[in-house]
Amino acid sequence: MSTIYLIRHGKTPANEQHLYCGSTDLPLSEAGLSELKDLHYCVGDARFITSGMKRTEQTLKALFGDVPFSVERGFREVDFGVFEMHSYEQLKLRQDYQAWLTGDNESNIPPQGESGAQMTRRVIAAFEKYADPAQNTVIVSHGGVIAALMAHLFPQEQKSRYQWQPKPGRGYAIENGQYRILE
Repeated sequence: MSTIYLIRHGKTPANEQHLYCGSTDLPLSEAGLSELKDLHYCVGDARFITSGMKRTEQTLKALFGDVPFSVERGFREVDFGVFEMHSYEQLKLRQDYQAWLTGDNESNIPPQGESGAQMTRRVIAAFEKYADPAQNTVIVSHGGVIAALMAHLFPQEQKSRYQWQPKPGRGYAIENGQYRILE
């Protein structure tokens, strides 16, 4: 039986500064690269996939070395639109930001961005292309992407997207309809 590994990229400067960062193509921070060196995952013979963003490709290399990989743009993080690369403190007085935060956070769309529901549909469509039970698959992606997939795959857990979001460099291994946390 094969295993699908969902691994979040390491820390970026945006993570460290508490900025909304989805569509901005940032590299890992020095601390993010350093933290990845302490992690080791045994994935056997596997195919590797990233979202194609710098932070995911650097994470893949830090964890697994120079392995061949594919890029699936469907595994990119949600696009925060005009809120991208800003913090709560910078945005909290904006009416459009408050409107986005209140109500149905899955359906609300940030100006020039995408909703959580739109991102989830994109991610699930990409995941279905790679859910091959005959081959181990490592997907190095983003916290929101992984959380959306886990909420979709394990609805019985009744966890919110925020409860599913793994720490940088961590994630989940899914096998036989069960999951385990990668630490």
